[in-house]
Amino acid sequence: MPSEASTGERPPPRFNMAAYAIGRAARATPEKTALLVLEDVHSAPVETWSYAALEAAVLNVAGGLAASGLAPGERLLIRLENRSDYAILFLGAIAAGLVPIATSSHLTEDEAHFLIADSGAAAVALSARLALAECPAGVRILSADDVSALIRSGPRGAYADTAADAPAFLVYTSGTTARPKGVLHAQRSAWGRRPMYAGWYGLTAADRMLHAGAFNWTFTLGTGLVDPWAVGATAIVYTGEKDPALWPALIRASGATLFAAVPGVIRQMLKYAAIGTSELGVLRHALVAGETPPAGLLDDWEQATGRPIYEALGMSEISTYISSGPGVPRRPARVGRPQPGRRVAILAENGGNEPLPAGATGLLAVHRSDPGLMLGYWRRPEEEAEVMRGEWFVGGDLALIDTDGYVAHLGRANDIMKALGYRVAPQEVEEVLARFPGVAEVACAEVRVRDDVTVIGAFVVPADGAAIDASALLAHAAEHLAPYKCPREVRFVPALPRTANGKVMRRALT
Repeated sequence: MPSEASTGERPPPRFNMAAYAIGRAARATPEKTALLVLEDVHSAPVETWSYAALEAAVLNVAGGLAASGLAPGERLLIRLENRSDYAILFLGAIAAGLVPIATSSHLTEDEAHFLIADSGAAAVALSARLALAECPAGVRILSADDVSALIRSGPRGAYADTAADAPAFLVYTSGTTARPKGVLHAQRSAWGRRPMYAGWYGLTAADRMLHAGAFNWTFTLGTGLVDPWAVGATAIVYTGEKDPALWPALIRASGATLFAAVPGVIRQMLKYAAIGTSELGVLRHALVAGETPPAGLLDDWEQATGRPIYEALGMSEISTYISSGPGVPRRPARVGRPQPGRRVAILAENGGNEPLPAGATGLLAVHRSDPGLMLGYWRRPEEEAEVMRGEWFVGGDLALIDTDGYVAHLGRANDIMKALGYRVAPQEVEEVLARFPGVAEVACAEVRVRDDVTVIGAFVVPADGAAIDASALLAHAAEHLAPYKCPREVRFVPALPRTANGKVMRRALT
């Protein structure tokens, strides 16, 4: 199947994301390899899925979920291990018109219970290791064995006849309050990813995409699976030990032509792996997103490997939309250009809907006609209203667009932290830490521990007379937060920096 370039057109009125991602390639190239799952660099793939087999599994799941009584539009929270079953269940639910919620296996029970309640999930898929001590009454439980049985022998269903604007999936991300917010995406979101094919990946049916993430991460589900499948390429996921020294051998042995990862993986590879120009097989180039790369990292990669690396900027609300790529050379201090078909502008921080001139600093905005843009925030009308300005969605990134159309990303206008590629709201971490005995006040911010590494830091004001043990405080955080949300440093301070009206100045925390 040829790669499709985006011209900015809208998707067909009736559109099913799973049919787009799987169904077309299953008809055109049924016996071609769609997915390889690797567990060891020295062994053959533990799973090899053709497009025909993958579609059969997805439709078995769709039919089985529908036969169980789950209705289109109902939410299904997925809490499974890093296995292909995760992705197949995710797409099978979408095929049936349900709304899956992809969640990290690192979430604690408290966090999972919040998502179940907030989403109003009708069902939860649970592996034994991630089982919940209690589940709300009326919520249906699917075990990992149930999911595997559906994949193997569920009653084959069909792709639901969904509208392009019908809900397809929910992803929870940090909000401006102490709790994560649900970002609701439409079936058309897969169509809205088409600008990435040429604008970032240079993706064709001949490619083999190796993604460094897990099946339960939306970065992997999109960049690692849905996009390669949509053009008829082969997706490769590694589920074994994440030793950075193994990645070059995995790239070489798998025949990967594209490799996608967060900058932290690239940094670890450069530090711990043999990564010379002859170590990466037929790799054409690498792709990074999820967080801002440390200064010099991308140059270091290109010097060490002799291969390009292309950066992309994105967010949960639209995925990546600005990038360098095979047709957009990297430039210093620039992320890249808006991908073909995207309408991107800079708006004033203090309000207004008129784009600012080239070179002006303001808030990065995406036109609301973009088919990749979210439907909205799940049951958060106030937060949704804050990011909509007339015809524009404003996500809170400070940036400028130069006269050549290149975008310089200047950080977040709010205080959202980045940790291991995830967005983390300081309020969510602070709420947990504030419950620890002896904590009078606490604020969290990114702390630079090396020139190329930042971590989440907790700045704690002890109550009068309290002696707080930092290790005990971190252990408390680990009981209630996913590992990537936990602070790595605790600093005790006499007071928090505040503005004249009493707001904590997180940018002043160092």
